[in-house]
Amino acid sequence: MPTPTLRTDRLLLEPYRPADADDAVALLADPEVGRFMGDGPMSEPEAVALFDRLFSRVYANDLFDVWAVRRDGRYVGHAEIKRTDDVDGHEIVYALVREAWGAGLGSEIARALLAYGFGTLGLSTVYATVAAGNTASLALLAKLGFRHERDVTEDDGSTTRVLAVDRSPVPA
Repeated sequence: MPTPTLRTDRLLLEPYRPADADDAVALLADPEVGRFMGDGPMSEPEAVALFDRLFSRVYANDLFDVWAVRRDGRYVGHAEIKRTDDVDGHEIVYALVREAWGAGLGSEIARALLAYGFGTLGLSTVYATVAAGNTASLALLAKLGFRHERDVTEDDGSTTRVLAVDRSPVPA
């Protein structure tokens, strides 16, 4: 099933287009954005290669859902939900351009990803992995009901928090 378009009050999450390359690479290569993502900030060539794999592997093989996030038609971020062995389940990932920080958009993206994961994908639990030093994301996810499951010590000695939230039972 191809990645669907999702809408929130202020955001449009839609599959990336090749024309998004410059915006996506700028986001992924931004050292402030990337300091808490994966293995840290990417170089521009690494970000270009990742963006290219999005089309050649992820979308081409329908591996998982990945979105460009837009507000008022402008690119403001990245979102995805994917199955990963790191948590033995589905994990949400999101990032915003710095200019969009502090406006509550991270919460809006995370809510949309949870609704999609629980509703469309039928998941019973959704995970997030967050660097222990990323207090803003930890607080955001706590407000959405995520609980701390465990800590993982990374190869560089840093700590990643594994968080989870369960689908709320439907009232009888």
